[in-house]
Amino acid sequence: MTSAKSARRPHHWRRDLIELAALFTAVAVADAIANLIGHQPDGPYLLMASAVALVATAAFHTWWARRHSHAPPSEEADAVPVGAGAADGTGASAGGAEGAGGIVGAEETGTTLWRMRTTVLDAPGSLAALCTALAGLRVDILTLQTHPLAQGTVDEFLLRAPASLQAQELSRKIAAAGGASTWIERADAHDLVDTPTRVLSLATRTALDAAELPLALRQLLGRCTIHSLPAVSVTGRATGQSAPVEGVLEETVMRLRDPSGGVISVERPYLPFTPTEFARARALVELDARLGPRVPRSEDVLTLPEGNEITVRRADRTDLAAARAMHDRCSQDTLGLRYHGPVADADRYLDHLLSPRFGRTLAVQTASGRLVALGHLLWDGDETEVALLVEDDWQRRGIGSELLRRLVALAEEAGCDSVYAVTQSRNTGMVAAMRALELPLDYQIEEGTLVITARLSSEEAARPSAPTEQARR
Repeated sequence: MTSAKSARRPHHWRRDLIELAALFTAVAVADAIANLIGHQPDGPYLLMASAVALVATAAFHTWWARRHSHAPPSEEADAVPVGAGAADGTGASAGGAEGAGGIVGAEETGTTLWRMRTTVLDAPGSLAALCTALAGLRVDILTLQTHPLAQGTVDEFLLRAPASLQAQELSRKIAAAGGASTWIERADAHDLVDTPTRVLSLATRTALDAAELPLALRQLLGRCTIHSLPAVSVTGRATGQSAPVEGVLEETVMRLRDPSGGVISVERPYLPFTPTEFARARALVELDARLGPRVPRSEDVLTLPEGNEITVRRADRTDLAAARAMHDRCSQDTLGLRYHGPVADADRYLDHLLSPRFGRTLAVQTASGRLVALGHLLWDGDETEVALLVEDDWQRRGIGSELLRRLVALAEEAGCDSVYAVTQSRNTGMVAAMRALELPLDYQIEEGTLVITARLSSEEAARPSAPTEQARR
């Protein structure tokens, strides 16, 4: 590297000669003015005023020059080499003036966040080649994770890139630098949380509520489809779903043994799972198994318009007997609107609905402890269903609307984009409750069955990650 000493400009004697001549000229002019003014009556005062004005002008000129001076740009400022980022993914940079591998330059006025995953050879210099390619595109590396494989390494980046950079161009540069099976998609500010912090947060949520396990797995693994497959169906037949204790990993599918019985199946067709991701998912499932059944015991006491008090709380399988008793008090018409037909084995069906593995259930009980309504928020792969059952004598009192509002709040908290309800077109109570949410609704009617979908957030389209942009190579 060129030293600072050798980078100084050469000394020119001509400039010194010109400055000396200017000094002598200034002295001669000053002497002539002093002789001319000094013989006047007010000459001394005029000389003093001129001196003060000259000093003030010189001071102002010096201040102005220092305030607006600009050092000439260094010719080597854009030639800082890029180094390899840290293996733990903290502090690596390929476009900022600070972290390791930074390049000095003007800050981009418009940037985009990208998540990128690529496979490289497990050899010295492979990561440095990727960082150099990213630096050439003026891309910052915000985080970096490494996923070791039997052959090679999967490097996962969170990048801040110029808004003008397209995914296809980024993918081509990475391929030229040695990256293979590159996958790129838009990210948002939620991805800025580092991995250890996110994993600890998900473990805490899982420890507090058994219903959080499917949601925690989805947030841990990104966009994926999770199915809880019971060992016995609601009709009492064995489903044959099982998995070894250590689980099974098959590229884009992992199967984990559900502590409550059956299998938790996780699918991500667009991107294979790594052994590191499989180990993290298995650790969450093991935590759930060790803690056993658990549901937060929070209760809210509400007063109905006629003055009766009711309590809204979370429900689980311990409420099976009370739920079955409420079932027996409901009319066939009410049950038909809820289940779209007769229920052959109510005990087994309710046991399935009350399981925290398949969703969350809210119960409404009276001051005497009698259960009079149930609201279910059911995980259905990538979608979420809401369902209500209110005992006949307690209908038309706002209980269904209150339950639905709380279920939608739980869905929003879980990060769901929408919820849907399946009912019959003559079920005016459910239709009114959905409309009372004041959310955008979509209606689909087929052979008397009505599906109402409520979009929970209109901000999805505004996020950087929507629409998703992917580049595979």
